[in-house]
Amino acid sequence: MKYCIGEFASILGVTADTLRLYEKHDIVRPTKDNSNNYRYFNDLDARDLLMSRWYRSMEIPLPEVALLMKESSIEQVMGMMQQSQQSLEEEIKQKTMLLNKMNEIHKELKEIESSLYICKLKQLPGMYRLKQTDKNALLKNDIVKSLVNTWMDRLPYAFYSFKIEDAGVLSSDNNFDYSWGLTLPEEEVQKFAMDIDEYVEYISPSTCISAIMLSTDGHYITKKSLQFMIDYIEANGYTIAGDVVGKLMLTEKIEGNNRSYLEVNIPIL
Repeated sequence: MKYCIGEFASILGVTADTLRLYEKHDIVRPTKDNSNNYRYFNDLDARDLLMSRWYRSMEIPLPEVALLMKESSIEQVMGMMQQSQQSLEEEIKQKTMLLNKMNEIHKELKEIESSLYICKLKQLPGMYRLKQTDKNALLKNDIVKSLVNTWMDRLPYAFYSFKIEDAGVLSSDNNFDYSWGLTLPEEEVQKFAMDIDEYVEYISPSTCISAIMLSTDGHYITKKSLQFMIDYIEANGYTIAGDVVGKLMLTEKIEGNNRSYLEVNIPIL
């Protein structure tokens, strides 16, 4: 029997657009009535369409499905299926990693308010950092421009961090220099097999005094804002032993106002 495109699509549970797409890939070959330019499908087209949909249900790409519809030995079908399996396994791996990371971030955010301005010991892992600013001003640097896309693709495993030279914390000047940049833990860099450019700096593992603080619009990081941590370090007999690094955990936007939660880590001896 012959079927017009709408009737054929309805019988097989697909859309007319799907039929046109499959026709474009030469999977189904309707006959054309030159008197009215209508295309008509037959029962054999239904078999080809159903077989091709079966292949597509296993995530075999449509161009490969088109090849199978032209020639498909058992070995060829199994080969295409294996390629699709490998692709799915990699996708599941990536999604599982992302889910685990999201669970980690969710746990951090759930505890964020109860952790404000509370100092604690923390083991900070080794990290790689792409410096992108001087204070809050973006750097116009060709090397950064060449690297930033790769680093942005690593979000949310990468995070925005700031860095302060330890001398700045001890300075009598309340304002000191700092910079922001995308940062990745060393473990994540190895996991993604990333090539590290010489411009990217390495932050060594360290034992830190860590705390979460709030920063509002227009307020920069100052010695005064970190004084509660400096006092804690001195009261417990520790010595500041390196660069201060911090992490932007979240920025809230409420009624036009911004406030950012920052994790601050001060290395100690």
